[in-house]
Amino acid sequence: MTAVQASILVVVVIAVDVSVSGFLVFANARTDDLRQADAIIVLGGEHDGREDYGISLAREGWAPTVVISNPYDDWDPVMKRVCRPAADVEVICARPDPLTTRGEAVLMQRLALERNWSTIIVVSWRYHLPRARLVFDQCFSDRPGSTVMVAVPRRYRYSLFRWEFVFAYQWAGLAKALAQGECS
Repeated sequence: MTAVQASILVVVVIAVDVSVSGFLVFANARTDDLRQADAIIVLGGEHDGREDYGISLAREGWAPTVVISNPYDDWDPVMKRVCRPAADVEVICARPDPLTTRGEAVLMQRLALERNWSTIIVVSWRYHLPRARLVFDQCFSDRPGSTVMVAVPRRYRYSLFRWEFVFAYQWAGLAKALAQGECS
């Protein structure tokens, strides 16, 4: 076997490993059963319906307040629409610092202290839930039941290469969260 063939084999093995493990961990990520909470946070990311889903959960009575993470530019049309005041639910659009899941968890911890919240619903896409769960345990609260993790009810139709990127990105983010540890 030549060095080039060996290199190609290593790349193929890593790609298959990332795909299989990513499918097992992220595509089948555990979601929690919905239950009453003090607030809902919609994590930033792809505009895949998550903002409207979070607001609809509040309108169904799961929580009176929706916090929408807003790391986007001021001109973003989705954020302009969902960040308007609503008559039936309180909507808070806030920019996390830093513009990461960790920043979103710290934002919710601050709001929870200010508003005496103990339980929140976290809305994101399924593939992000394992990492979001870890980060919110590190930075919001590690008390069992303090976070309810729910996925946007949507199917994603990506190419094989896009899925490979998604899984690799989530693995890297999970490793980073583990390395960062607890928020101070």
